Amino acid sequence: MDDTSGSPGTSPPSGATGPHANQPVAASGTPLGESPAAMILVHGRHGSPEGILAVARALERPQFTYLAPAASGNAWYPHSFLADRGANEPGLSSGLSVLRALTDQVLAAGVSRERLILLGFSQGACLAAEFAYRYPSRYGGVVVYSGGLIGPLGSTWQATGTLDHTPVFMGCSDIDAHIPKVRVDESAEVFREMGAEVTKRIYPRMGHLVNDDEIAFTRSLMDTLLEDG
Repeated sequence: MDDTSGSPGTSPPSGATGPHANQPVAASGTPLGESPAAMILVHGRHGSPEGILAVARALERPQFTYLAPAASGNAWYPHSFLADRGANEPGLSSGLSVLRALTDQVLAAGVSRERLILLGFSQGACLAAEFAYRYPSRYGGVVVYSGGLIGPLGSTWQATGTLDHTPVFMGCSDIDAHIPKVRVDESAEVFREMGAEVTKRIYPRMGHLVNDDEIAFTRSLMDTLLEDG
Protein backbone atom coordinates (compact mmCIF):
# COMPACT_ATOMS: atom_id res chain seq x y z
CA MET A 1 0.00 0.00 0.00
CA ASP A 2 1.13 3.53 -0.70
CA ASP A 3 2.07 5.80 2.18
CA THR A 4 -0.39 8.47 3.24
CA SER A 5 0.70 12.02 2.61
CA GLY A 6 2.78 12.91 5.61
CA SER A 7 3.92 15.67 7.86
CA PRO A 8 6.99 15.51 10.10
CA GLY A 9 6.83 14.24 13.64
CA THR A 10 5.90 16.68 16.38
CA SER A 11 7.38 17.46 19.78
CA PRO A 12 6.08 15.76 22.93
CA PRO A 13 2.67 17.17 23.86
CA SER A 14 2.69 19.82 26.56
CA GLY A 15 1.09 18.69 29.80
CA ALA A 16 2.07 15.03 29.71
CA THR A 17 3.69 13.67 32.86
CA GLY A 18 5.72 10.66 33.95
CA PRO A 19 7.99 8.33 31.97
CA HIS A 20 6.27 8.87 28.62
CA ALA A 21 6.16 12.67 28.84
CA ASN A 22 9.21 13.43 26.73
CA GLN A 23 8.62 10.92 23.95
CA PRO A 24 8.04 12.18 20.39
CA VAL A 25 4.82 12.00 18.42
CA ALA A 26 4.83 10.76 14.81
CA ALA A 27 2.40 12.38 12.38
CA SER A 28 1.02 11.64 8.94
CA GLY A 29 -1.91 12.62 6.77
CA THR A 30 -3.00 16.24 6.62
CA PRO A 31 -1.08 18.52 9.00
CA LEU A 32 -2.83 19.33 12.26
CA GLY A 33 -4.96 22.44 11.89
CA GLU A 34 -5.57 21.89 8.18
CA SER A 35 -8.03 19.01 8.52
CA PRO A 36 -11.49 18.94 10.13
CA ALA A 37 -10.83 15.49 11.58
CA ALA A 38 -8.04 13.75 13.48
CA MET A 39 -7.09 10.34 14.82
CA ILE A 40 -4.80 9.51 17.72
CA LEU A 41 -3.29 6.06 17.19
CA VAL A 42 -1.81 4.18 20.15
CA HIS A 43 0.69 1.40 19.51
CA GLY A 44 0.90 -1.87 21.40
CA ARG A 45 3.61 -3.44 23.56
CA HIS A 46 6.89 -3.72 21.64
CA GLY A 47 5.30 -1.53 18.96
CA SER A 48 6.15 1.95 17.75
CA PRO A 49 4.48 5.03 16.29
CA GLU A 50 5.79 4.09 12.85
CA GLY A 51 4.26 0.63 13.23
CA ILE A 52 0.79 1.84 14.22
CA LEU A 53 0.87 4.39 11.39
CA ALA A 54 0.70 1.36 9.07
CA VAL A 55 -2.95 1.27 10.14
CA ALA A 56 -3.31 4.85 8.94
CA ARG A 57 -1.97 3.79 5.54
CA ALA A 58 -4.41 0.89 5.41
CA LEU A 59 -7.31 3.22 6.24
CA GLU A 60 -6.57 5.25 3.10
CA ARG A 61 -8.05 8.49 4.36
CA PRO A 62 -5.26 11.07 3.93
CA GLN A 63 -7.74 13.87 4.70
CA PHE A 64 -7.34 12.97 8.39
CA THR A 65 -4.57 14.15 10.66
CA TYR A 66 -2.89 11.12 12.26
CA LEU A 67 -0.92 11.46 15.49
CA ALA A 68 0.93 8.49 17.03
CA PRO A 69 2.66 9.00 20.39
CA ALA A 70 5.60 6.86 21.50
CA ALA A 71 5.80 4.93 24.74
CA SER A 72 9.07 4.95 26.65
CA GLY A 73 10.71 1.57 26.13
CA ASN A 74 8.00 0.64 23.62
CA ALA A 75 5.51 -0.25 26.35
CA TRP A 76 2.89 1.91 28.04
CA TYR A 77 2.94 -0.17 31.23
CA PRO A 78 5.04 -3.16 32.30
CA HIS A 79 2.58 -5.95 33.05
CA SER A 80 -0.59 -7.42 31.59
CA PHE A 81 -3.62 -5.15 31.47
CA LEU A 82 -5.20 -7.75 33.79
CA ALA A 83 -2.64 -7.09 36.55
CA ASP A 84 -3.45 -4.99 39.60
CA ARG A 85 -3.60 -1.40 38.41
CA GLY A 86 -0.97 -0.27 40.89
CA ALA A 87 1.55 -2.72 39.45
CA ASN A 88 1.33 -0.88 36.12
CA GLU A 89 2.13 2.53 37.56
CA PRO A 90 3.55 5.03 36.82
CA GLY A 91 3.37 3.96 33.17
CA LEU A 92 -0.41 3.69 33.05
CA SER A 93 -1.07 7.17 34.43
CA SER A 94 1.70 8.61 32.29
CA GLY A 95 0.23 7.06 29.13
CA LEU A 96 -3.18 8.47 29.97
CA SER A 97 -1.62 11.90 30.49
CA VAL A 98 -0.06 11.68 27.01
CA LEU A 99 -3.46 10.96 25.46
CA ARG A 100 -5.05 13.79 27.39
CA ALA A 101 -2.33 16.24 26.35
CA LEU A 102 -2.61 15.16 22.71
CA THR A 103 -6.39 15.51 22.84
CA ASP A 104 -5.97 19.05 24.19
CA GLN A 105 -3.51 19.79 21.37
CA VAL A 106 -5.97 18.58 18.75
CA LEU A 107 -8.78 20.67 20.23
CA ALA A 108 -6.56 23.74 20.40
CA ALA A 109 -5.83 23.31 16.67
CA GLY A 110 -9.53 23.66 15.90
CA VAL A 111 -10.61 20.04 15.53
CA SER A 112 -13.75 19.40 17.57
CA ARG A 113 -13.89 16.45 19.95
CA GLU A 114 -16.76 15.08 17.84
CA ARG A 115 -14.30 14.68 14.95
CA LEU A 116 -11.52 13.05 16.95
CA ILE A 117 -11.10 9.28 16.87
CA LEU A 118 -9.07 7.39 19.47
CA LEU A 119 -7.69 4.15 18.04
CA GLY A 120 -5.40 1.56 19.54
CA PHE A 121 -4.16 -1.98 19.04
CA SER A 122 -3.43 -4.46 21.84
CA GLN A 123 -1.86 -2.60 24.79
CA GLY A 124 -2.60 0.63 22.94
CA ALA A 125 -6.24 -0.41 22.57
CA CYS A 126 -6.44 -1.00 26.30
CA LEU A 127 -4.98 2.45 26.97
CA ALA A 128 -7.40 4.09 24.51
CA ALA A 129 -10.37 2.28 26.06
CA GLU A 130 -9.27 3.27 29.56
CA PHE A 131 -8.87 6.89 28.46
CA ALA A 132 -12.41 6.98 27.04
CA TYR A 133 -13.73 5.50 30.29
CA ARG A 134 -11.86 7.93 32.55
CA TYR A 135 -12.42 11.01 30.37
CA PRO A 136 -15.87 10.43 28.85
CA SER A 137 -17.22 12.87 26.29
CA ARG A 138 -18.73 12.84 22.81
CA TYR A 139 -15.83 11.68 20.64
CA GLY A 140 -15.88 11.03 16.94
CA GLY A 141 -15.14 7.43 17.78
CA VAL A 142 -13.21 5.00 19.94
CA VAL A 143 -11.71 2.06 18.04
CA VAL A 144 -10.44 -0.83 20.16
CA TYR A 145 -8.56 -3.46 18.17
CA SER A 146 -7.91 -6.44 20.47
CA GLY A 147 -8.20 -4.70 23.83
CA GLY A 148 -10.44 -3.83 26.76
CA LEU A 149 -10.69 -1.88 29.98
CA ILE A 150 -7.75 -2.20 32.35
CA GLY A 151 -7.92 -4.11 35.64
CA PRO A 152 -7.75 -7.59 37.18
CA LEU A 153 -10.27 -10.30 36.36
CA GLY A 154 -13.35 -9.70 38.48
CA SER A 155 -13.04 -5.91 38.27
CA THR A 156 -16.16 -3.78 38.17
CA TRP A 157 -16.60 -0.32 36.68
CA GLN A 158 -18.89 2.54 37.58
CA ALA A 159 -20.37 4.44 34.63
CA THR A 160 -19.75 7.87 36.14
CA GLY A 161 -19.90 9.91 32.92
CA THR A 162 -21.51 9.82 29.52
CA LEU A 163 -20.03 9.04 26.12
CA ASP A 164 -23.13 10.66 24.60
CA HIS A 165 -23.63 8.37 21.57
CA THR A 166 -19.92 8.09 20.77
CA PRO A 167 -19.41 5.24 18.28
CA VAL A 168 -17.26 2.60 20.00
CA PHE A 169 -15.90 -0.33 17.99
CA MET A 170 -14.49 -3.39 19.72
CA GLY A 171 -13.00 -6.16 17.61
CA CYS A 172 -11.15 -9.22 18.92
CA SER A 173 -10.58 -12.91 18.35
CA ASP A 174 -12.50 -15.41 20.44
CA ILE A 175 -9.18 -17.08 21.35
CA ASP A 176 -6.81 -14.13 21.67
CA ALA A 177 -3.83 -15.17 23.79
CA HIS A 178 -3.62 -11.73 25.43
CA ILE A 179 -7.22 -10.48 25.60
CA PRO A 180 -9.88 -12.72 27.21
CA LYS A 181 -13.21 -12.53 25.42
CA VAL A 182 -14.93 -11.93 28.74
CA ARG A 183 -13.04 -8.63 29.13
CA VAL A 184 -14.15 -7.51 25.67
CA ASP A 185 -17.74 -8.36 26.63
CA GLU A 186 -17.45 -6.53 29.97
CA SER A 187 -15.90 -3.45 28.36
CA ALA A 188 -18.57 -3.27 25.67
CA GLU A 189 -21.27 -3.39 28.34
CA VAL A 190 -19.62 -0.62 30.38
CA PHE A 191 -19.48 1.59 27.30
CA ARG A 192 -23.13 0.88 26.54
CA GLU A 193 -24.04 1.89 30.08
CA MET A 194 -22.13 5.13 29.47
CA GLY A 195 -24.31 5.91 26.45
CA ALA A 196 -21.96 4.85 23.66
CA GLU A 197 -23.16 3.27 20.44
CA VAL A 198 -21.16 0.05 20.66
CA THR A 199 -20.30 -2.30 17.83
CA LYS A 200 -18.66 -5.51 19.08
CA ARG A 201 -17.33 -8.09 16.66
CA ILE A 202 -15.76 -11.34 17.82
CA TYR A 203 -13.87 -13.17 15.08
CA PRO A 204 -13.50 -16.96 15.32
CA ARG A 205 -9.88 -18.09 15.69
CA MET A 206 -8.49 -14.84 14.30
CA GLY A 207 -5.53 -14.53 16.65
CA HIS A 208 -3.96 -11.26 17.76
CA LEU A 209 -4.13 -8.98 14.72
CA VAL A 210 -6.21 -6.42 12.83
CA ASN A 211 -8.34 -7.82 10.01
CA ASP A 212 -9.92 -6.37 6.87
CA ASP A 213 -13.40 -6.18 8.39
CA GLU A 214 -12.11 -4.00 11.24
CA ILE A 215 -10.38 -1.71 8.77
CA ALA A 216 -13.54 -1.46 6.66
CA PHE A 217 -15.65 -0.53 9.69
CA THR A 218 -13.16 2.14 10.70
CA ARG A 219 -13.12 3.61 7.20
CA SER A 220 -16.91 3.88 7.30
CA LEU A 221 -16.74 5.70 10.63
CA MET A 222 -14.13 8.09 9.26
CA ASP A 223 -16.19 8.77 6.16
CA THR A 224 -19.11 9.79 8.34
CA LEU A 225 -16.95 12.37 10.11
CA LEU A 226 -15.58 13.72 6.85
CA GLU A 227 -19.09 14.04 5.40
CA ASP A 228 -20.30 15.82 8.54
CA GLY A 229 -17.32 18.18 8.31
